[in-house]
Amino acid sequence: MTSNTHRHIPQNQGQRQTKPTLRPLPFRLFRFPQICPGPTQNPCGYPISGGGGGGVRQPSGMERPATGVTYQRFPRVKIRELKDDYAKFELRDTDASMANALRRVMIAEVPTVAIDLVEIESNSSVLNDEFIAHRLGLIPLTSSGAMGMRFSRDCDACDGDGSCEHCSVEFHLAARATDSGQTLEVTSTKDLRSTDPKVCPVDQAREYQQALGNIDPYDADPQGDHRGILIVKLRRGQELRLRAIARKGIGKDHAKWSPAATVTFMYEPDIRINEELMETLTLEEKTSWVESSPTKVFDIDPNTQQVVVSDPEAYTYDDEVIKKAEAMGKPGLIEINAKEDSFVFTVETTGALTAYELIMNAITVLRQKLDAVRLQDDDADLGELGAHL
Repeated sequence: MTSNTHRHIPQNQGQRQTKPTLRPLPFRLFRFPQICPGPTQNPCGYPISGGGGGGVRQPSGMERPATGVTYQRFPRVKIRELKDDYAKFELRDTDASMANALRRVMIAEVPTVAIDLVEIESNSSVLNDEFIAHRLGLIPLTSSGAMGMRFSRDCDACDGDGSCEHCSVEFHLAARATDSGQTLEVTSTKDLRSTDPKVCPVDQAREYQQALGNIDPYDADPQGDHRGILIVKLRRGQELRLRAIARKGIGKDHAKWSPAATVTFMYEPDIRINEELMETLTLEEKTSWVESSPTKVFDIDPNTQQVVVSDPEAYTYDDEVIKKAEAMGKPGLIEINAKEDSFVFTVETTGALTAYELIMNAITVLRQKLDAVRLQDDDADLGELGAHL
């Protein structure tokens, strides 16, 4: 019996592209920054710190072409925190269109590998075939090599049956409960086995690294003991045997292919306190004003008793402190504006990709999409955009 995890919508056939002849343009739309480790490590050679700026900049010494308008931008990135599944970074000297494009690509267009076809050989559990197939599809698989794989619809080396090293990976699961006094938990860690050790459930990735010798097998897991993702529970006599095929896909077609648990960005706030007006307040009034903020943005220095900005990024643009100042008869006590060319990104992944891989792959995909626009055979097809190109 064959059961699909989810009859996904056929992926956009327009994504299959041939490589047209490159034609030079009089200018570049923008240059993507290199992602560098941080302010103390800068092997890339690009500026990664600093702030301010006026959004779209015209570099000094560069003249505009005689026809058309240039929108040349040089975004800068500063990574604040970077872990395997979490990253926080600043994106400066650009605008909201670029920030949102990068966010949407990270969520919906960076490819990963997920189970897409399930063949049930035997299932006597309490869950039906479709339910189990759906649960298998949502198990995140390590997808570091997904960018180099082919989409199954584009693969000319197979017929989609899963026995192709270019576009698919085969998984097997066989579990049977024999103990009458205990429920058998079928999990992704101990029961779901891949034919390719590079593509496996994310909770098996540590075992794969140990097999390669990258991790000492005697070192304790810093994140604790993982039982894996529960697929189904079996009682005595119940059995589950199946074969599954994992394929490359993107989150735009189904959420199981999305590598991002969450991707958010916010405008960096520019908070300015009118010190002259603030000095006219008593300590009690200052305390009342500071406590009016729902988040701990402001604090009072115990030594100088002055109001200071302790965490500007905790501000949620709720205007509560502005309303409080007006209610106290002190309009203009605080001025808060959003920097329109500076954004703070927070990225969390499912584990299919590391946060660094997700960001870099998103930039690669976005560049490919822009190249597809730039390399149209006929500029007339671009409509109004063609006038600028």
